[in-house]
Amino acid sequence: MKNVLLFLVILIATAATVLRVRHGGGEPYPDLTGTPLLSADALEEVLTYPEPIGNVAVSSDGRIFFTVHPESRPRGNKLLEYIDGASVPFPTLGQQSKLFDTPIGIAIDRLDRLWTIDHGNHGTRSARIIAIDLANGEVLRDQKFDESIAPAGSFLQDLQISADGRTIVIADASFWRKSPALIIYDVESGEARRVLEGHPSVTAENYLIRTHDKDMEFLGGIVSLRGGVDGIALGPEWLYYAALNGSGLFRVRLKDLTNKSLPPSQLATRVERYSEKPLSDGLSVDIAGSVFVTDVEHSAIFKVDIDDGLSTLIQSPRIRWPDALSFGPDGYLYVADSALPELILRSSAHIQAEGPYRIFRFQAGSLGVPGQ
Repeated sequence: MKNVLLFLVILIATAATVLRVRHGGGEPYPDLTGTPLLSADALEEVLTYPEPIGNVAVSSDGRIFFTVHPESRPRGNKLLEYIDGASVPFPTLGQQSKLFDTPIGIAIDRLDRLWTIDHGNHGTRSARIIAIDLANGEVLRDQKFDESIAPAGSFLQDLQISADGRTIVIADASFWRKSPALIIYDVESGEARRVLEGHPSVTAENYLIRTHDKDMEFLGGIVSLRGGVDGIALGPEWLYYAALNGSGLFRVRLKDLTNKSLPPSQLATRVERYSEKPLSDGLSVDIAGSVFVTDVEHSAIFKVDIDDGLSTLIQSPRIRWPDALSFGPDGYLYVADSALPELILRSSAHIQAEGPYRIFRFQAGSLGVPGQ
């Protein structure tokens, strides 16, 4: 009996050590924030919701859609539209349970189709891509990805659509599998490909996220929140992307990503490190090619200009974890505040007590990409 107990102790200690080496630890990241270009008073509260918010997407005519963050383990509605002061299920209440498992990323294309990516509980179930007609709520696409695209341990969590509506790029942050990649999805054929898997530009670096005096580590420090490619932003020519725990903002031409005949080794050489950045979640891009980057450690949004470089655009302690970004009409940039530190491995009672959860917006001084 003693030998069995000793064996179990050794086994548990070994497993904890392996987990910490693979998933734990990390170094602090420097604070890149400077004097914000905008006052914190420019930040407007758009809506509150009792459950944590995942992503936000705003249509060209100002309709606001958002997902409930899957890490909060929601049991009710998972995709909603904000109408006249109320958050209502989209599509209907009856369709929610049939359509959605763990949806998070949403985006709207030029044909007014709302696309959402569902990671299938970190790839333990089938990941799905779904398209819904905004005019009538009709489901236009409901497609599952096999294990070659969304293997166990993957985390397909953000997607962006090209201006012509033909290509969708999906980010796999791969928190558990540690094999992050971009996924290129052809809307017409329904074919998907993983590209740049394991490339340094999509891979997490050894940084420990600290936000609002909380280190994002769990289980006694055995596991840290460390994700690969997370935020993506797609302009007419370039895809901009970055790892959550990464120091660099990268870009690669869309035409290279969609070129099936381009060998992986050549595609890798066409990736450019565009700028330094904070530890970030969501990205967006405007007509002028300026890139907007959230700073999850310091409740801020940065702007990256090709001429002026990196600058702090706005900062406010009201934002607990600036997650997704979406341009709406009239130059407003919408920010989904997921308050992620209050979700991961937290009880339902804690999550409820930390509500409500919010979407904000502010005038970014520019317009989004046409057709998106």
